[in-house]
This record gives sequence, C-alpha cells and structure tokens, in this order.
Amino acid sequence: MEPGPPGCSGPAEPGPRSRGADREASAAVSSRARAEAEPQRRAPAVAAVLPAGGSGERMGVRTPKQFCAVLGRPLISYTLQALERVCWIKDIVVAVTRENMEVMKGIIQRYQHQRISLVEAGVTRHRSIFSGLKALAQDQPDSQLSKPEVVIIHDAVRPFVEEDILLKVVTAAKEHGAAGAIRPLVSTVICPSADGCLDQSLERARHRASEMPQAFLFDVIYEAYQQCSDYDLEFGTECLHLALKYCHIKAKLVEGSPDLWKVTYKRDLYAAESIIKERISQQICMVMDTKEDEEHVGHRLEEMLKNELSHVKVTSGALGHTGRDLQQIILEQCYNFVCVNVRAYEFEETQKLLDVLKESDLSILYPVVVISVHFLDCKSVPFGQKMENLMQIREFAKEVKQRNILLCGLLIYYPQDEQKLQDSLRQGATIIGTLIKERNSGLVGQLLVA
Repeated sequence: MEPGPPGCSGPAEPGPRSRGADREASAAVSSRARAEAEPQRRAPAVAAVLPAGGSGERMGVRTPKQFCAVLGRPLISYTLQALERVCWIKDIVVAVTRENMEVMKGIIQRYQHQRISLVEAGVTRHRSIFSGLKALAQDQPDSQLSKPEVVIIHDAVRPFVEEDILLKVVTAAKEHGAAGAIRPLVSTVICPSADGCLDQSLERARHRASEMPQAFLFDVIYEAYQQCSDYDLEFGTECLHLALKYCHIKAKLVEGSPDLWKVTYKRDLYAAESIIKERISQQICMVMDTKEDEEHVGHRLEEMLKNELSHVKVTSGALGHTGRDLQQIILEQCYNFVCVNVRAYEFEETQKLLDVLKESDLSILYPVVVISVHFLDCKSVPFGQKMENLMQIREFAKEVKQRNILLCGLLIYYPQDEQKLQDSLRQGATIIGTLIKERNSGLVGQLLVA
C-alpha cells in the first residue's frame, strides 16, 4: 500500500512552485490516482512531526541553528518547504519553544508555508516529539488535527530530504510498524573506558548510522511514548529504539542518500548554502525582444552561454505585450534572468522584466538574479553619455533588492572585429555564470564590463 502517488510532488529542490500551480498539479494527480486505484485500496493518512526546540549549542552561535539564515532565509523554512512539496503529507506539526513561538509564526507567514501547526516543545528532543504526537492524537481534548495512520518524524535541520526517501520509509512503516533511514558509518565507533583508554571498537562494516526521516504507525509510536520512562524521555535520542523497547516492533531500515545529513556545526551552514546555490543555478532564462532580428548579437550571447555553461539549461523568453513566455518560465521556477536591452543605453526591457518579477511570488523563497545586458558600440553615442545613463542601475537595484531580487549590469562592447567580439561574449558568459552561482549581494547595482 502506498501513501500516495509517487511523483505528486517534485524533489525537495528549490522552488516554491506557484501556489496556485501547486494546488492544481496536486489536485490533478490526486484525481488521476483515485480514478486508477482499485476500489479496495486506500492511501494511509500521513502527518509529520518536526522537533525544533533545540538551542544549537554545537553551532556556537546565539541563534538556534534551525533559525539561522541561509541565503537570508531561516534553515527550518527549507525543511518545511521540502515536506510541503509532498502532497500526501496532510499535516506538519512543528514543536518550538515558547520564546520562539512568535518567531516561528512569522516565518510561516512570511514564506507562505501551509499545513503547519505549532505546539510547545519540551525540554528534550523526545519530549518535543511527544508534544507533537499529542497534537495528532484523538484522545487530547483540545486537538484540532485528525489522527494519521502513519507519522513521519524528521529533523528541522535536515533541509534536503526528498520525496523518494519519505515514500520509502512510510511504505515500510505501513508494513513493519516502524522504519528509518540509515547511512554507512564514515568513521569507526569506539567505546572509551572510564580512564580515557580504548575499551572496545565496533566493526564499521556491520553497523550503520541512524538518520532521519523515520516513520511509524501512529498507534505504535504514540503507545511507545506513553509508556516511555522519564529516563528515556530525558536522555534518549533514538525513536526506533522506543518502538522496539516498548512495543516490540523491529523497524525496517532503509538505505538513505547522502543528502540526509544534519546541519550541526557552523561550517554546515556554508555547505547548505553552497548546495542551495548550486540547485537554483541550473537554469538561465534569456529575456529579449529580438526574435524578429535573428542577427542581433543577443542571440550570439545566448549560444555562447549554452557552450560555456554546458551544465546549465539556457532557455529564452520574450516580454512582449502579454508576457506569456516569461510567465511560463516563472512557473517553471527559473531564478536567473539575463535581460538583453535592445537600446544599449536604456533599461526599458529590464524595467519590464523587474515589473513582472515584482508581481510574482518567485523571490519569496530564493533570491532571484537579474543581469541587465547592454551591447555598446562606442561609435554611435559618446561613452560618457552611455555611462551616465547606465548608472541608473544603482537606483533600480536598491529598490528591487528589498524584494529579494539581485540586479547587476553587464556591458559588452560590440566591436566590428569578429575575434574581439567572440572574446567579449565569452568573457560575458563567464561573468554571468559567476554572478548566478555566487549570488553575491555585494555586487548588486554594479556595472561590470566584458
């Protein structure tokens, strides 16, 4: 029995799909699944619990790690997004401390998270999970949520979980009562004696690291927590062990991917940021109203981008009067735009693009990079006049940065010499690739020359 149709959401990669598009896609897939399913089959109701009450002592910063910013956005928001994209997870319960309750409410509102319920966390991880389970149990007088058949337990600081592993642990939990993701041990585990000497060493090949997510039949894990001793609630860390100890349920272990790692130390924040940047830099949209002019140098820049950035998907769209091409690209979650301005010393096309982006919700979850490209022929207009006009980009950039849009300018000289033009286009493609990959807010409003 499957929890839902695989593929009803994409992997937990960047990208809030447009909210309306998400609902339409999910509804369409769900309807199709119901029509194709056998009458006796019933997908189990699934909910998720995220303990998020930790203080992040190992991080070495004052802010709890789940609220530390990655690309300007709290880490926990990425984890919520990963779970939200899985349409068959009905409810997501987050356990946060009382002092961070308002902070969490603000995050939910600002980043438009849905299906989220908040409960007060306990003083330990197990107590926080128990609070989340109580919110889902029907035996609680103030419970407003329905009891699921299967519950997922995940960490708020593991933002890269994908639907595939969630589906595997839920399916395994439905069959075995409990399931959890595991990974090979990276280092050998040893046990020291009281005097600090080696007592014993575990054979690494025979042991595995327990990871998240884990999933349980709700009645199994809830009963385990109800019977749990104060010692286990205070010092325990492994949910699968509770199911085994108190309910005699042997969990099915599911091999997980390397993406399940947990953000623990400060350096992990930089690693997480690097992964997110890489994921949202895989597509570039060239925006130019030059389709009728096949000889325009903007098309040669597009070809150069495809050649120089072979790992990146380069698409093109026109602003036009309706902006249909661009709207479709926005729905496809492209976060990088290269806008070619036909009149080299003006920002008409760039301004149109910025207006469209400001009206969309594309930049809510991730910073959007816009590179305004201007091809300059110094023989047509005095260079000083061009530069004076182009320096307006600073004001544009300052305005749209408040909307999480990073605007930079790129000047490409358009000489007659073919080899020089090729060199300029190649250098321009390199600059574009670097700006998109690095997403350096310090370069916002700058005018770069290729």
